[in-house]
Amino acid sequence: MDSIAVTVNGRSRDCAGVSPHVRLLDWLRAEGLTGAKEGCAEGECGACAVLVARPDGPDRSRWTSVNACLPPAVAFDGQEIITAEGLGTAPGPCAEPDLHPVQREMAERGGSQCGYCTPGFVCAMAAEYYRPGRSPVPADRGQDDAADDGTAKGGAADDGTSRADPGRPDAAPDTGHSCGPNGFDLNALSGNLCRCTGYRPIRDAAYALEVPADADPLLQRQDSPAPPARHTRASVDGAEFVRPQSMAELFDRLARDPEAVLVTGATDLGVEANLRHARPRLVLAIDRLEPLRVLTVGNDSIEIGAALTLTEVEDRLAGRVPLLSQFFPQFASRLIRNAASLGGNLATGSPIGDAAPALLALDATVILAAGNGERGIPLAEFFTGYRQSVRKPGEVLRSVRIPLPLPEQTAFYKIAKRRFDDISSVAVAIAMQLDAGTVASVRIGLGGVAATPIRARRTEDSLTGQPWTRETAAAAAAIMATEGTPIDDLRASARYRAAMLEQLLLKFHAHTLPDPAAEVTR
Repeated sequence: MDSIAVTVNGRSRDCAGVSPHVRLLDWLRAEGLTGAKEGCAEGECGACAVLVARPDGPDRSRWTSVNACLPPAVAFDGQEIITAEGLGTAPGPCAEPDLHPVQREMAERGGSQCGYCTPGFVCAMAAEYYRPGRSPVPADRGQDDAADDGTAKGGAADDGTSRADPGRPDAAPDTGHSCGPNGFDLNALSGNLCRCTGYRPIRDAAYALEVPADADPLLQRQDSPAPPARHTRASVDGAEFVRPQSMAELFDRLARDPEAVLVTGATDLGVEANLRHARPRLVLAIDRLEPLRVLTVGNDSIEIGAALTLTEVEDRLAGRVPLLSQFFPQFASRLIRNAASLGGNLATGSPIGDAAPALLALDATVILAAGNGERGIPLAEFFTGYRQSVRKPGEVLRSVRIPLPLPEQTAFYKIAKRRFDDISSVAVAIAMQLDAGTVASVRIGLGGVAATPIRARRTEDSLTGQPWTRETAAAAAAIMATEGTPIDDLRASARYRAAMLEQLLLKFHAHTLPDPAAEVTR
């Protein structure tokens, strides 16, 4: 086993001999850093959040908040982490603590009561505090106070859909972002749940934060490159964790052990380990392999590397794909999107993975790579059964390719019990091209209504070539209600899912009308 160490709060800590199955959270607490807490063990509450120095281009780094309850500690070999304890300076005898500005605002504005969730909130808030480009909102622009009742973190229930008018090209999609006068995006806290304080004082603390001082050491740290990925190899008690240095090494390991588990952010494996006690014998970390981290925009397609985090994809696309711009804020939380990848979400084959419906509507192709070459598979043909796909042993999902030009009318709707940070009961993505009021082409991706994500083929067929009228939409909506094989479960009944399929197509029709006054009520 190679030497393994993680820099935590500026101090290098030995991680050699730690099992690959030990989570970052458990290792930190064993090291005496007990600020981070376990609340849900699923990445849904944020009580375990910490900061990690991630690359922000070749010459800079960026403090990024992630859940510590999901990834293994050895995955951070050679990396830099800041916990809530490392943000401020511990007091000396009879002295007041030197609080970080985030900690001070939380304390002065009553943002903490029992304190269990506070360290996680502080770390997530600090990541947004240091976000490059955050600046006060111009006075004439105002601010969105939509989060007064706590909806910014996903606590208030609604119908789970975006309030955008996605069919109108001149209307920006409602991303759920609520920005304060200081430019603080409350969506940065969407994965942090508070159980007793209430969200108003936490929001007030976030909106009171000023721009970091030039002498702030954590701000200055962002002017230097993030630590490079190390060639990590850890083997303890029959469990092995390897971070390959190249695709050739990755394919070699897969050839020798095709049952190895591939991870990027471990947001799925972490849940399986915590709740179902999954203990894979070999884990291969592929999140820092450069061939899996490309994003290129060509004349006829956009190619997105499978190992890029969802946050990185969102930042690099910068709104080029409106359907994905609507999708990103509704995918889990910022903490999860800072670690999860498109490749991981697709490769797990989950029928409720939100990425698949959006990419199905965009007619995406997945590129599968192996040691002897690669092949492209339309995403609509990728899934073969519950959590099963056409991916062969030894193959890696290298990238996702979206054809250009993009359809002009698109929408992503997610039905869930919470607006953010929740599993969808139904997810619907629609991409339509109209020609003089007639449906020239349409693709509809569905999630949560079958054993796999599916295309609503019969609905698409009923729409293609028809005038895009209320009557056409109503007839197609009735067909869409019968797509898939919805079931009754804890998230929704089959009847409710069918009703949502029907209503969402009608909603899409209303949103695509050129005259807002012509919209129909649901």
